[in-house]
Amino acid sequence: MWPEGEQTQELLKNVADGDKSAMNRLMDRHRDAVRRMIQMRLDHAVARRVDASDVVQDVLMEASQRLNDYMQNPSMPFHLWLRQLAKDRIIDMHRRHRAAKRRSVDREQNLSGLGSDDQSAADLAALLKDAELTPAAAALRKEMEERFLVALDQLEENDREIVIMRHFEHLGNSEVAEALKLSAPAAGMRYLRAIRRLRELLGGEESMDGQ
Repeated sequence: MWPEGEQTQELLKNVADGDKSAMNRLMDRHRDAVRRMIQMRLDHAVARRVDASDVVQDVLMEASQRLNDYMQNPSMPFHLWLRQLAKDRIIDMHRRHRAAKRRSVDREQNLSGLGSDDQSAADLAALLKDAELTPAAAALRKEMEERFLVALDQLEENDREIVIMRHFEHLGNSEVAEALKLSAPAAGMRYLRAIRRLRELLGGEESMDGQ
């Protein structure tokens, strides 16, 4: 989902060297990934009031304004820094638009938007499948995807987030660890726990234990 890092580093170097067009190319390069992340997490009530494209534009504008500060102290890879700006913006919007709700803002996710990512859904379904859950026909695939999206919503906040990061944002374990400020082993253990819980919710615990 997130662009490959080598070209991003080259664009950052060009920005530092004074290339005025490099910043626009850098932001455009990440626009689709930011949009997908926002669509994954923007809850239905907010999405009815706010255009996701406007949120994307706001995030990229903020990133442009703060880019010099980032380059002076690049504490994490650019795409993780940009991702954090987007997540902070979403959380702020949820707080403002749904202030009366007591649910965690991070649980207010448009999980149906995850199902529109066919490749991610297929990958996760393959990871979770067992003899009982594997669809006997292609027509049942949609039903299976809906089942694991429901199960995903039942996970604890931290477990759900790490599954989304790994399978819908396609971040590696080391990237997840850095974004969540965890050690790599701790991130790996949290991920395995989340997958185990998903399988339990879908009735596939025996399959996992038998691997």
